[in-house]
Amino acid sequence: MRLRTPLALLGAAVLVLAGPPLLSTGSDAETGTQIPGLRFMVPNTPGGGYDITARTAAKNAEDAGLTHNIEVFNLPGAGGTVGLSRLVSEHGNGKLAMSMGLGVVGAARSNHAPKTLADTTPIARLTEEQDVVVVGKDSPYKTIDELVTAWKKDPGKLPVGGGSSPGGPDHLAPMLMAQAAGISPRSVNYIPFDGGGELLASILGNKVGFGVSGVGEYLDQIKAGELRVLAVTGPERVDDLKDAPTLLESGYDVDFTNWRGIVAPPGISEAERDKLTRLVEELHDSPEWKKSMDQNGWDDAFLTGEKFGAFLDAQDKRVVSVLKELGL
Repeated sequence: MRLRTPLALLGAAVLVLAGPPLLSTGSDAETGTQIPGLRFMVPNTPGGGYDITARTAAKNAEDAGLTHNIEVFNLPGAGGTVGLSRLVSEHGNGKLAMSMGLGVVGAARSNHAPKTLADTTPIARLTEEQDVVVVGKDSPYKTIDELVTAWKKDPGKLPVGGGSSPGGPDHLAPMLMAQAAGISPRSVNYIPFDGGGELLASILGNKVGFGVSGVGEYLDQIKAGELRVLAVTGPERVDDLKDAPTLLESGYDVDFTNWRGIVAPPGISEAERDKLTRLVEELHDSPEWKKSMDQNGWDDAFLTGEKFGAFLDAQDKRVVSVLKELGL
């Protein structure tokens, strides 16, 4: 997570993936990417960012001929820490991987989880993604300034929904936005949902004043006119949402992006770790994955192995620091 302003949190972006192996024979069994029976855990509900990324990655891996029959399954709860606990308990299981991101880092801290990402085997960070500030099509707010004006009058009466626990990206982005607008983060009425899929119904039903989530999670609903995007949180406008201004150009000093990656259980062998990494590398370089990244508004942020592990450690420390800066 990098900060471009004293408090403008920047995760580094998003992903999740898994997909077994190249079909191979002979010596390829040791050097290829074939992992029969590979399962990919999504630690939140269907329709959320981890879910979309995982299922996209699995399909892309199959379409690219890298593997077949990857099982993607959901194990939601506590901002991703239920899935994290399950992953850590699968010590030595080289046929299990989990999609994750900044949200799991924050949830592990805010929920005082007994296990953290430091207990996992880092595989790769793949993507980075901006958040969007959205309202339902029937919302009275047509611009980000109209929304902020109403929000400042009584922050507690205009709830904001996010698809992550406190400390996650969908929580930190509106908190930074509030501070930039002169609203005390402590006065914000933040309602956490277990992923963007659960959040969507509350936005469409006007049960929250506005929502914050990843671009890729709501791009289809925005294009269909079900959601109205008021702003994006990153440094530049999103290609598919050119009419949506950045918070920076709207006068709010926030520059924030989310990231996603993949981790495996602790205690897997070096050969199993290397095979998972090769699979991710093959997927990352495939035209199928590149097309999906473009369609979902994801930016490339590829990082593997020990470098990804060091990044996870830095993200954990930065989440703690920013929460303290925000008085949360």
